[in-house]
Amino acid sequence: MNIRTITCFADPGFPVDDERLAAVGRAAAEARAALEEAGYTVQSVRLAITPFPRVLGSKGPASAGQVTRLAQDLEAACFVNQIDYLTLGPAHPGDGQALYEALPAAIGATERVFAAATIADTAGGLSLPAARWAAEVIRACAHLSPDGFGNLRFAALANVPAGSPFFPAAYHDGGAPAVAIGVEGAELAVTACAEASSLADARARLIRAVEDHAQRITRAVKKPGVARGLRFGGIDFTFAPFPDAARSLGTALERLTGQPVGSQGTLAAAAFLADTLDRAKAPHVGFAGLFFPVLEDAVLAARAAEGRLSINDLLLYSTVCGAGLDTLPLPGDVSAAALAAILVDVGALALRLNKPLTARLMPIPGKQAGDEVRFDNFAFFAPSRVLAVRSGGLGGLFAGEESVDVGQRAR
Repeated sequence: MNIRTITCFADPGFPVDDERLAAVGRAAAEARAALEEAGYTVQSVRLAITPFPRVLGSKGPASAGQVTRLAQDLEAACFVNQIDYLTLGPAHPGDGQALYEALPAAIGATERVFAAATIADTAGGLSLPAARWAAEVIRACAHLSPDGFGNLRFAALANVPAGSPFFPAAYHDGGAPAVAIGVEGAELAVTACAEASSLADARARLIRAVEDHAQRITRAVKKPGVARGLRFGGIDFTFAPFPDAARSLGTALERLTGQPVGSQGTLAAAAFLADTLDRAKAPHVGFAGLFFPVLEDAVLAARAAEGRLSINDLLLYSTVCGAGLDTLPLPGDVSAAALAAILVDVGALALRLNKPLTARLMPIPGKQAGDEVRFDNFAFFAPSRVLAVRSGGLGGLFAGEESVDVGQRAR
C-alpha cells in the first residue's frame, strides 16, 4: 500500500511567511523519511492552508489579483521547500461571488495549485447561489486547457470539515499546524476480498490490514524528531484507487458481488466495505470511506465506458459510503445550469445524511456523451467515456437566491 499524500496544514500568512513555509517543509521531509523507512512509497507531499479568503482578509476585501498572487507566491515557496502540491482551501458563500470567480484565474496561472468552493454546510444550509457560482467556476476551468484538465484542481464541497488530507477538499482550520496522511487503500480491499472464504473472513482480513497499517504509520509519524511542530491529525483510509485492476475499488466490489459494478448488489457491497472500515481501530480523519473517482479507477472507468454507471448511480453509492462525485468526465458543452443542478443534489445529500461530499466534475471540451476520453500523459487516469447529463438546469422555486435549510433526517 502506498501513501498517496502527506498533507501539512498551516496558515501561510500574506504576504507569504517564508520561514513558516520552510518549517512546514522540514517537518514534511522528516515525515516522508520516516514513512519510507517504515517501508512505504510516498507519492506526494502537500500543503493545505487556511481558506484563502481568511488569509487575505486581514488586508481588507480580497481582489482577484490578490488571489492569483497568493497562489503564485505559495507555489513558488512550496517548490523551494519540496512540497509537491498546495490548495488554497474553499471560498464560502458568505465570501461573495467575486471570490468564486477569482479561482479559475488562480488555477490557470499555476500548475500545482488546487482550490475549492463550499456550496453547503450545516451552519448556512444549501446555498443555491453558491451552487451556481461553483458551476461557473467548473465551466471556466474546463477551458483552461484543450483537454479540460483544469477541473482536476477544483471541487465543490458540501459539509466537508477541515483536516482531510485529500485534495481538493483539504483545508486548515486555523489552529496549530498539523499533518495528516492519505493512503492509496483500495488494494487492501482487493486483497482481503480475493483471499477470503466468506464475507466474515473478508471483513476480518480487511480490519486487520487497516489496523496493522494504522499502527505502522502512526509509529512512523510520531517518532521523536519527526514532523516537529506539527500536530498529528490522523489517517484517511478511504479506499483511494490507482488505475490498474490490482488497486481498483471496482475490483474489490466485483469480487464481493461477482457482477460488474453498476449491477444490483453494488450498493450492498459498497456499504459492506464502508462499514468494515468504520469498525477498524485507527486514528481516522477525513472521509474515511470509499472514493468512486471514475477516471482514477481502471474498473470504474471501464464500467462507465460500458454504460453501466451513471451520475445517479454514483450519487446512490455515496449514500452508504462515498465521498461524492469525483473525476467525472462530462460533455464539453454542458451548461452551468445543468452543473448547478448536479451540485444541488450533492449538497442536499450531504446535509440530509450529515456526511462530507464533494463534486469534482470535468467537462471535456469538444466531447459529447459516449465519446472516448483519454489522458495518456497522466498516469493517474484511465481511459473511459463521457457520461450523460440528464438535466438542463433547475427552474421553479429552486431557481431562486435562497439558502435551503436541509436538516439531518430525524430518527
